[in-house]
Amino acid sequence: MARTIREELEERESLILSPFATCSSKTKGRQVFEEECPLRPAFQHDRDRIIHSKSFRRLKHKTQVFLVPAGDHYRTRLTHTLEVSQVARTISKALRLNEDLTEAISLGHDLGHTPFGHAGEDTLNEIVPGGFNHADQSLRVVELLERDGKGLNLTFEVRDGILKHSKGKGEILCEDSSEMASTLEGQVVRVADIIAYVNHDIDDAIRGGVISQSDIPESCVTCLGDTHSKRINVMVNSLVWETLRTGGGKFSMSKDVLGAIYALREFLWTRVYENETVHADFHKAAKILKDLYEHFMNHPKYFLTLIENESLYDSLERCVCDFLAGMTDRYAFTLYEKIFLPLPWVIR
Repeated sequence: MARTIREELEERESLILSPFATCSSKTKGRQVFEEECPLRPAFQHDRDRIIHSKSFRRLKHKTQVFLVPAGDHYRTRLTHTLEVSQVARTISKALRLNEDLTEAISLGHDLGHTPFGHAGEDTLNEIVPGGFNHADQSLRVVELLERDGKGLNLTFEVRDGILKHSKGKGEILCEDSSEMASTLEGQVVRVADIIAYVNHDIDDAIRGGVISQSDIPESCVTCLGDTHSKRINVMVNSLVWETLRTGGGKFSMSKDVLGAIYALREFLWTRVYENETVHADFHKAAKILKDLYEHFMNHPKYFLTLIENESLYDSLERCVCDFLAGMTDRYAFTLYEKIFLPLPWVIR
């Protein structure tokens, strides 16, 4: 019997990729068995499923840092995701890791993010029983919520990478294996995520007049450079060459570069993320989510009508949380206006 194109591509992976890479043919599989695609290896298939999902498309109208910015050049959650993907693919290609797996995790890592950025996440974490975390929600999206409750049935490696990408204010290269993805490709995304956002958030904050170029800590400029592209180049090169120098099976960066990344992250928290100018309207955004949550909890029949379901698939609290987390910024605004604000009288 002739081999499929997928099998030929899998064989090519085994010949080309690093011994530390995750070959598609070695996947731990999917939650529900399905026949393999004759054209695409498993991780490429996963990437395609994520790109064609509704939750991926909604990222274009979700806040990254600046709430519904009027300018065309500010990042959204979608453009952040694409920048993470490109940084991660560059690293994976240089280290001969599996680019398809890296890209699938990158594209899926923020599918569970709320409207209104981290303000939305903080709000849901406050009001929903059991709390809320966007990485857990991203996994819930691909396992349950997509395709009308069927999920995307992704491979273990992609789901694991999505769940383990988030670090908050924690370590970037964590020694605790339980905090890190089980594959190097998943760990690449964890690092690429912070490389992307510390750089593009600085770019957006300067564009928004929140900080100026001269505000960036001098030690970071000396170590990383004075432009967006220089900083990314230094960070990526440090990760690649230090990892290769130490054997290639565990990620490493120079102490100077790693320290500069931490310093930039702290600078952004102090000067941008917690800046009252940036935060001013987030209090209003939080109220929108709180009011909608309370309204849906008090009117479950209306909620079922809104989500076009005859019954709940989980507790009312969790179903409402899923609905709110999946909203785009503008949909949340529109729905709030429809429910809580008086509408103009229509002359007939």
